[in-house]
Amino acid sequence: MSAPLPTHESWDVRDKVVLVRVDFNTPVAEVDGRLEVTDDYRIRAALPLLTDLLERGARVRACTHFGRPQGRFDERYVVDPIRRRLDELCPGVELLENLRFNPGEEANDPDFGASLVDGVDFYVNEAFGASHRAHASIMVPPTLVPSAAGPNLRREVTYLVDTLSDPTRPFVAIVGGAKVADKLGIVATLAAKADTVLVGGGMAYTFESAVGRTIGSSLFDATSIERCRDLLATGRVVIPEDSRGLRDGAPLGPQGGPDEPIDFGDQIPDDHEGFDVGPRTVKRFTEIIAGAATILWNGPLGFFEDPRFSLGTEAVARAVAASRATSIIGGGDSAAALAQFGLSDQVDFVSTGGGASLELLEFGDLPGLRALREGRRA
Repeated sequence: MSAPLPTHESWDVRDKVVLVRVDFNTPVAEVDGRLEVTDDYRIRAALPLLTDLLERGARVRACTHFGRPQGRFDERYVVDPIRRRLDELCPGVELLENLRFNPGEEANDPDFGASLVDGVDFYVNEAFGASHRAHASIMVPPTLVPSAAGPNLRREVTYLVDTLSDPTRPFVAIVGGAKVADKLGIVATLAAKADTVLVGGGMAYTFESAVGRTIGSSLFDATSIERCRDLLATGRVVIPEDSRGLRDGAPLGPQGGPDEPIDFGDQIPDDHEGFDVGPRTVKRFTEIIAGAATILWNGPLGFFEDPRFSLGTEAVARAVAASRATSIIGGGDSAAALAQFGLSDQVDFVSTGGGASLELLEFGDLPGLRALREGRRA
């Protein structure tokens, strides 16, 4: 990145309307007959900015996306649970309805973006986790009203860029998740920057197939085989040595299921699917993590929501928490796993944006950051 991000601290916001783009895409669950927020980390991350604006006399509107309603109203994704929790934590902030109910949001429609700042005096982007998306609420407001980066967004960018541009070594990156195609770019970037890249999750099975292993019916992307082979040829990418899973069709879920997990070793038979790494992989990965001086973790190592397949993710979470290394958690499911295992306060930095943190590392910039640097000033 070149120019610094604009800030809001010098604005005179008394009796002014300030629109704050937040990322309150939080998990919810039914409690006593209605949906309630079950993890308010992202809401709490925005409180310093919202409180500051209110104390300085601003009228504060906030807007967020929530889930994937596909550009139309969907009762499952109304923001009422988020609005209730926000009102408990920071009364006085008006939360607009889900941005993604309007197809213009994801289409970056200029008219929809302009409607968001109708009657608004200032705009602040405090949604680092959404700033890798060229969506209307991110891209359009900075072209129309004086705009700034929120303090949490600036903190995330500064920490990630400063820490990872010249990391203390050994630098170990851990990359998991389901879709290998979505992560190959960042694995390539990390293979050039890190000393070791540990690969897990559903994406690992394409790497395993690339070295000739049988993977049964596990997740697989034939179009990514050659890229996986090229990455393995760098000598810095380490893949699982064994897997754990089930027969095809066996039920999965947060309450587990009747079927006992099967340890496959390094070959998964036909009509079986892998959902986690096995004990040999846990031993190797945790030994590598223990020797790191800088750690970046993004993505679970298995289907950790099912307790039968939380072995790898929990072991990595505990190894990262126990390490003396500088530890950076790339948001999303990795942050959820840390919270699930009670380890969130035992790492150095938890990003509010998993995809955004990886894209910032991969490309060195994000669409939302460019929009702020090129946008209007007060």
